[in-house]
Amino acid sequence: MSGAIEIVHPGVATTLQDGGRPGFAHLGVPVSGAVDPDLAGMLNRLVGNRAGATVIETCGGLMVSALTHVLVATSAEPVPRSLRPGESCSVAAGSSGRLWHYMAIRGGIQVDHVLGSSSSDTLSQLGPPACRPGDRLEVGSEPTQPIVADIAPLPQVADIIRVTPGPRADWFVDEWPRVFASVSWTVTTSNRVGVRLNGAQLGRKVLAELPSEGLVRGAVQVPPDGDPVMMLSDHPTTGGYPVLAVVHPADVAAVAQHLPGTSVRFRLYAEPGLAGIAHR
Repeated sequence: MSGAIEIVHPGVATTLQDGGRPGFAHLGVPVSGAVDPDLAGMLNRLVGNRAGATVIETCGGLMVSALTHVLVATSAEPVPRSLRPGESCSVAAGSSGRLWHYMAIRGGIQVDHVLGSSSSDTLSQLGPPACRPGDRLEVGSEPTQPIVADIAPLPQVADIIRVTPGPRADWFVDEWPRVFASVSWTVTTSNRVGVRLNGAQLGRKVLAELPSEGLVRGAVQVPPDGDPVMMLSDHPTTGGYPVLAVVHPADVAAVAQHLPGTSVRFRLYAEPGLAGIAHR
């Protein structure tokens, strides 16, 4: 170990995350991992870590104190910043207009792995517990990668989201593509399991019960109340609500980063190999 930090204030929904644990869906274990892996990876690279090194994920209100000299970068301040023992670093809620934020520390957070990952899975409770006041987090050894950038401008969060029809799209009325793409959908609630949206009623023409089917990150289920729910990192591996659409993998984080009360729009497009992916 080369250093350590202490959690002073954990803030909201603060956990440890890395690249996740793919390959265990057949055991009922979701991939988990960072909600916004591109943003987490960018901050890791800013401090010279590999992209999948363990970071702190939070919805804001996080404050840590350095117990040793450490180098950090956050999505609220995307520059490498040196902290001396006793100095603190914070991430406020809503910084840069995003819901999910990250703090990367050179060397990465060192914690025991479960099924090859240090990610906290909030649904199955695998991995380390959520961060608590007074937690001491150990930092790994100094990476060999040098620091190659002193700032990384954050990209804009997209408001137009690409989707393909899902495996149960034919359970909905024929005009659902027009309705789905013509309405602004408001994010009502959001967590690591999924994002709930409200905007229009998507009428069903098949009302039968659906046996549980496999789910993937980005699958858009429509429960009986009609408000679509997009699956996120800690989603269940199966579900019994029909999947109307599947969000493009590159756009899932954009939906997740929208603060409750803000809106997104969807654009249907055709890409070979994506339609029907939620069956797998």
